[in-house]
Amino acid sequence: MQFEEIRETLKKIGLGHNESKIYLTLLRFGPSMAGRIAKEANIDRSACYDSLKALLKKGLISYAIEANRKKFAVNDPQRLKDYLKEKEELVDDILPNLSSWFSSKGEKSQVLMYKGYKGLKSVFEDILKEAKENLVIDSSGAFMQRMPYYAPHFIRGLEKKKIKVRHIVRRKTNTNPSKTTSLRYFSRNIKETTITTNIYNNKVAMIIWSDVPEAVVIENKGAAEAYRDYFEMLWKQAKK
Repeated sequence: MQFEEIRETLKKIGLGHNESKIYLTLLRFGPSMAGRIAKEANIDRSACYDSLKALLKKGLISYAIEANRKKFAVNDPQRLKDYLKEKEELVDDILPNLSSWFSSKGEKSQVLMYKGYKGLKSVFEDILKEAKENLVIDSSGAFMQRMPYYAPHFIRGLEKKKIKVRHIVRRKTNTNPSKTTSLRYFSRNIKETTITTNIYNNKVAMIIWSDVPEAVVIENKGAAEAYRDYFEMLWKQAKK
């Protein structure tokens, strides 16, 4: 993985822009004074001090006193997992209250809209959370192509939770299916579309692979049953 990709990942797990640069600078150059860190990371010195304080608070770096000056160093990178676990525990503490407030607000909307790749991740994470079986109608196989970094995580999640998948797709499409997936194929004269449909529990999630992808999730038992019947009809006609 390239330097910039690693830095982007650090930012995604909660490190600020400067914090991620400083963290990787310390990994590259070893224990250093703040002045050198600011220079090598190309960060204003005052901003560097602020970010060093934040990294110390997170427990990701430490310092030693040498000649009355602080020399900073990165702690074992395994500490990143501890940091994430601590954040998860904080969420666990407040989750009962949040869930209670969410449930008491009245009837939930039956149709939810999601936009962009972060939105799509929310949909896929919901599938991992709720599905016992996921039925997929997909003529394009765009998931692996458009979300190559997230797709392996999703596939591992399907296998870990033993979620059965029945997937109807075009032949010669790169699906890289999970071990829990059964594949069948459309006939050759089926036209490719940019919409992938997932049917699970009482939900239908339609993903539109436009330039900026979108998803529509319908939570309705009747709609899910209708789509499930439609899927079963296609499944019987599809080829093994």
